[in-house]
Amino acid sequence: MIEPIRKYDAMQLRRISEITIEYYDRMAKPYRDGTKDHDVSQNHAALLEAIESEPPFCIVDLGCGPGRDLCYFKSLGHEAVGLDGSKELVEMARRVSGCEVLHQDFLALELPENRFDGVFANASLFHVPSQELPRILCQLHATLKPEGVLFCSNPRGNDEEGMNGDRFGCFLDLDTWRAYVTAAGFFEVKHYYRPSGLPRHRQPWLATVWRRR
Repeated sequence: MIEPIRKYDAMQLRRISEITIEYYDRMAKPYRDGTKDHDVSQNHAALLEAIESEPPFCIVDLGCGPGRDLCYFKSLGHEAVGLDGSKELVEMARRVSGCEVLHQDFLALELPENRFDGVFANASLFHVPSQELPRILCQLHATLKPEGVLFCSNPRGNDEEGMNGDRFGCFLDLDTWRAYVTAAGFFEVKHYYRPSGLPRHRQPWLATVWRRR
């Protein structure tokens, strides 16, 4: 059992989630405009190249935001399903992508078992408190098909967590993150730091690719 960085009671967890979701509801349009042109092609490729089943793939975009990545996966012929806690972002994603988009809080996921070939969690799971990571990673393991792939990209740190402005953030280093994900039954395919081509101190993002055992 991995010790969480901090421990929260049920009321604190609910408030953490509410505050973070309220931020994205309030900032939905600026967030969409500020991220629509982000180049995450390296992350798309990392997920798709690791999936060993025959395409088209069934992919859930965990924390899909306004739907940018849903549109990309759909354009390749894959079945893309979005999931986000923000009602405003869910509505945007549905309109722009035409995909199924689930309105769910990360701390109260309801996902079918053995459905997806891939989980794409780009800049989303760092909003989960460390004490809840084991449970949620096990849920993601269960929703993947055997040998399915989990992609994650999170801002890295020195194992700190707490409110960062109007959003909750959990900033883990590679060894701590690796311990959480392997404990949930995944094995590591690869990891890398972003943006590519820069010195490590200018690469705040840690991207990891995992396969369900």
